[in-house]
Amino acid sequence: METIETDVVIVGGGPAGCSCALYTSRADLKTVILDKNPAVGALAITHQIANYPGVSSEMSGEDLLTLMRDQAIQYGTDYRRAQVFGVDVTGDWKIVYTPEGTFKGRSLVLASGAMGRPASFKGEAEFLGRGVSYCATCDGAFYRDREVAVVGINKEALEEAQVLTKFASTVHWITSSDPKDNDAHAMELMHQSNVKHWSRTRLMEIQGDEAGVKGVLLKNRTNESNLELPVEGVFVYMSGSKPITDFLGDQIALKEDGGIIVDDFMSTTSEGVWAIGDIRNTPFKQAVVAASDGCIAAMAIDRYLNSRKAIRVDWVHS
Repeated sequence: METIETDVVIVGGGPAGCSCALYTSRADLKTVILDKNPAVGALAITHQIANYPGVSSEMSGEDLLTLMRDQAIQYGTDYRRAQVFGVDVTGDWKIVYTPEGTFKGRSLVLASGAMGRPASFKGEAEFLGRGVSYCATCDGAFYRDREVAVVGINKEALEEAQVLTKFASTVHWITSSDPKDNDAHAMELMHQSNVKHWSRTRLMEIQGDEAGVKGVLLKNRTNESNLELPVEGVFVYMSGSKPITDFLGDQIALKEDGGIIVDDFMSTTSEGVWAIGDIRNTPFKQAVVAASDGCIAAMAIDRYLNSRKAIRVDWVHS
């Protein structure tokens, strides 16, 4: 089996991993990205980009990710499709095991992201990116003056529903139980003039056609018949995403929520190992945030590997 030695091994080829690779490659550090599947990450399944600086709203998340990947490769990154099944971070060389070979890096970057919940409602997977979304911050502006549904009673659902009240004509908040009376955020949401709360109600089906979502089918505990509700967007928050850390064992310290603990430079508690993007379980899961993480980590790695006391600036004044 092949063994490859390199300066930087990056596990994950999303916006965090690609941004990190771009900077480390430009710093003349031999860099390898190990990417399980470029088509399944959060950015890859985003239908339309509207809030990434400098990027046309006509571009899809997949197209943006392809540009990021190609740019890193252009500057020398070795991009490989590989499933990582284990790592060893105990020595000076960080070892990453894959079926395709073993990769030994002077530094290791964990950018494997987070795993979303599997689609559980009829029509959810079918209309993902065509009316079904998991990010109001990303997609809320597309539903200005339109009716949308928010499904879920957790903190994320409350926060995202609040975002949607700035755009949608009506936000239908669908919960299977009543929120607690002492939940200030829930009470505040229900007092919004454009919020209609559907309590003790279950989402049965997301309906639509080739153009996208047209409505939802609801079932209330007190009513035997189902109710059809016309909406153009459905935002599902039944459970939070889980950082993908199963290949690490117990070698890296985690927070209670499962995210990796890092400092201001994205360094983990293990020397020579950095963590960036959604694997940190940050409250703001945006591509631009992940890319920023990658830049910070790359500059810190450059300083670490070359024993620099200061971060090298990566732009040129004319």
